[in-house]
Amino acid sequence: MMEAWGYFLLGLLLLGLGGDSIVKGAAGLAQRIGLTPFVAGLLLMAFGTSLPELAVNARAVWTGADEMALGNAIGSNIVNLGLTLGAAAVAAPVLIRLRLLSPALVLLALASLLLMLFGLDGTISRGEGLSLLLLFVVLLGLALWRAPREQADVRASIAAFASTHSALWMNLLRVLVASALLYFGAKYVVSSTQVLGQGWGLTPLMVGLLPVAIGTALPEVAAAIAAARRGHGDMVAGHVIGSSVFNLLVIVGGMAAFRPLPLPESFVKLELPAAIALVLLMYPLLRGDLRISKGEGMVLLLAFAGWVILELALLLA
Repeated sequence: MMEAWGYFLLGLLLLGLGGDSIVKGAAGLAQRIGLTPFVAGLLLMAFGTSLPELAVNARAVWTGADEMALGNAIGSNIVNLGLTLGAAAVAAPVLIRLRLLSPALVLLALASLLLMLFGLDGTISRGEGLSLLLLFVVLLGLALWRAPREQADVRASIAAFASTHSALWMNLLRVLVASALLYFGAKYVVSSTQVLGQGWGLTPLMVGLLPVAIGTALPEVAAAIAAARRGHGDMVAGHVIGSSVFNLLVIVGGMAAFRPLPLPESFVKLELPAAIALVLLMYPLLRGDLRISKGEGMVLLLAFAGWVILELALLLA
């Protein structure tokens, strides 16, 4: 068991390092192929932080642990909204100026609802998975179309996030090294949590939902707290909302497109409704001032803690 813990922690470290490095390298390469720093920053802000989860899920699916991958994808959304955003707001109020985030939040709720509807028959088919991927492409196109309407200072802040002057070879090296880190990090996390899950009496679904989802989010929680303290509320909210959309449409959609994905009844009745409830909770918190205060951050943290306690209570019942 101690060996499994060691590999789990090592895997999380490699995933954190790989995720940070690949974002920096991808930002440089994106600008090399003609994307402006603003567009590159917008894409990386929204989807770059999902790459560790994507690596873990790809490894899990490859080894036949589909339930773990599904648990991680949905669990990550609950962790994003409850733990990451809540902890960041408690550290410093999160001010949101990026207009794209308002419709993105609506789309996140609709995507969660759509996934529930797809799962009513117990399976997300390949056709439904492909439709989720297609929806992501459409949403991405709409986001890029609306992006130039953002305020100049907001565009400048996002462009600064992605701006890099590194040479081409350096960016390529970053991506290659990061890919290796993500590969081995995902390998160690998946193999170790299977052992830990058996020791704790957790199903593969619960392993992905709790330890994997929470563990892989910890580097992002730390980054979100630091960004909130620097006054980069748009970055925090953009990471959280964009990553959640990516998890539902690309990661879950991609898994289902690869092969039909069984969706347990509990996901339709508990986990997906919990994710939607957290999205809906965001609306009254943001209403009026587009700001998540420290007190509101505590509400999100308490909602997240309540969900974890409920999951554990149901597991022990």
